Amino acid sequence: MSSSHPTASKMSSQEASPAGSAAQSLPDSTGLRMLAVHAHPDDESSKGAAMMAAYVAAGAEVMVVTATGGEQGSLLNPAAGEIYACHRDLPGVRRMEMAEAAEALDIEHTWLGFADSGLPEGDPTPPLPFGSFATLPLEQASAPLVRLVRKFRPHVILSYDEVGGYPHPDHIMSHKITVEAYHAAGDPTRYRDLGEAWTPQKLYYDRAFNPGRFEAIHNALLEAGYESPYEERLRAFRDGSISWMTEHEVTTKVPVGTFLEHRDRALRAHRTQVEPDGFFFATPNDFLREVYPYDDYVLVESKVETELPEHDIFSGLR
Repeated sequence: MSSSHPTASKMSSQEASPAGSAAQSLPDSTGLRMLAVHAHPDDESSKGAAMMAAYVAAGAEVMVVTATGGEQGSLLNPAAGEIYACHRDLPGVRRMEMAEAAEALDIEHTWLGFADSGLPEGDPTPPLPFGSFATLPLEQASAPLVRLVRKFRPHVILSYDEVGGYPHPDHIMSHKITVEAYHAAGDPTRYRDLGEAWTPQKLYYDRAFNPGRFEAIHNALLEAGYESPYEERLRAFRDGSISWMTEHEVTTKVPVGTFLEHRDRALRAHRTQVEPDGFFFATPNDFLREVYPYDDYVLVESKVETELPEHDIFSGLR
C-alpha cells in the first residue's frame, strides 16, 4: 500500500500467509457495492470470479464492467471452433458468453463499448487498430467509467496493476482508466455533466496469478504425492523469463472455497476462450479448498482505517 495512504497497518511476509479457519466466511455485506473493471469478456471469470460470487451471497451489490467486446479474440477452445456462429459473429457469441457468465456469478454487468485493441505480435509490433481502446486519450477512455462510478456508487473498485496483470494493451488501459476514475469520480470539478460526484473508498489490484499462490499450490501437490501442472510457470517466475511481473505484496486474501464451482461455471461459459479441461481446472476444487481457498488482492489506496492483512474487501466500511 502506498505510504501516502497510511490508513492501514503494514504487514510482514509471515502475516501474508493464508489465514486459518477464522477467515473462511464473509460477514454480511448488505448495502455495500463493488465494481470490478475488466478488459475483455472472460477476464472477470479468470480473475476474482469466486470472490464476486461470495460477496453476492453475502448481500453485496457486485458489478463487472467490461471495456471492450473482445472482438480481436481467437478461438482458444478447439471444440468451440465447430460452432458455426463463432466464424460468422464471434463478437456476438462472446456477448452471449458474457451474459451466461454473469448469470453464473449472479452479478450485474455492463459494457463500456470500446473496440478491442488485440495483442500485437512481431518485431517490431504492428500498430494497434485505429480508434481501438488502448489508442484513445485517457480522458476520452475514462469518461464512461467515471459516469458509471457516479451512477453505481461503488465503495470499492478493483482492476489490474500497472502492467495489466500481463502486458496486453487493453489490460494496461483498463488499469489506467480505473485509477483515473477512482480519483476523479469524487471531484465535481472534473468530468462535469457526468453525474453527481461519488468518492470510492478503496482501490485494489487483482493478484490472481501471483507467484506465491502458484508456489503454495505446487508445493502442496508435491507433498500430497501428485504431479504439479505449475512447474514450468514457476520456473519462468524464478529465472526472470516473465520480466514484466510486478512485485506487489498481497494484502488481502478473500475466502472463496465455497464458491469455486461458481467460478468454474463462469469460466466454462466462455467456451470460445476457455478449454473445459484446461489450465484453470488443473487442480481439483476440493484440493484447493484445503490448501489455498482464497482470491488474492493488493490494497492500493484506502480512505478508511483497515488492518492488514485483510480477509475482507469491505474491511473498514461496515
